[in-house]
Amino acid sequence: MAGSQAKPVIEVRALTQLEEVTDAVRLQKEIWGFEDIELLPLRLFVVATKIGGQAFGAYDGLRMVGFCLAIPGLKPGGKYYLHSHMLGVTHDYRNAGVGRLLKLAQRDDAIARGVPLMEWTFDPLEIKNAYFNMQRLGAIVRRHVYNQYGLTSSHLHGGLPTDRCVAEWYLDTDRVRNIIAGTPPPQPPIEARIEVPTAIERLRLEDPAEARRIQKTVSDQFQLHFSNGLAVVGVEKNSETGTFLLAKWDSK
Repeated sequence: MAGSQAKPVIEVRALTQLEEVTDAVRLQKEIWGFEDIELLPLRLFVVATKIGGQAFGAYDGLRMVGFCLAIPGLKPGGKYYLHSHMLGVTHDYRNAGVGRLLKLAQRDDAIARGVPLMEWTFDPLEIKNAYFNMQRLGAIVRRHVYNQYGLTSSHLHGGLPTDRCVAEWYLDTDRVRNIIAGTPPPQPPIEARIEVPTAIERLRLEDPAEARRIQKTVSDQFQLHFSNGLAVVGVEKNSETGTFLLAKWDSK
């Protein structure tokens, strides 16, 4: 794709061969720069697909350019869902719609199997990703976790604690169907906003102490608003800030 203006033709398919899974394990290191001890092993991919999880790869020809892995989960009361643990796209395909294709493949497969909910964690400092989750997929957020995975070796995490929001994606609801189709429903009344400066990406590298101060301020606001019954229902962004929009959320 590098050096070409033509949009690639991406095929998404389930990973069923060990060679395909090996490519996904390799891509983890390429995308996140994890040390070997932090890589999800091949065995986890294999087991996940045998116990109700998912593993999909996105291909441009013979080259895998993205992948995702989900594992089955169980809520109190015996309600099943899928936890999408990892989705990654190689750097040179990040603006080619690969992530969306992978998420939609996960959704189609889950709905076909009668699974109503998928969840995943994401870094709220990554505004582009947050915007994608809310505005392009229709997820909501009602939970936040401090330092979910501890400190990691990934350059993408910039040495900061892995504070995470938990996305809830109710797969076959009117809200999600409409947003995926490009006709988002009206927002409920917005009661709070949380702003994240886009400069956080630069600060991770140039001023980690300031980046950590911003991260903690943002995380504390999530904790406060979620404890008061609010949920993230949308994200706005411009060149200077990303803004999480919070409202009461009483139903799916």
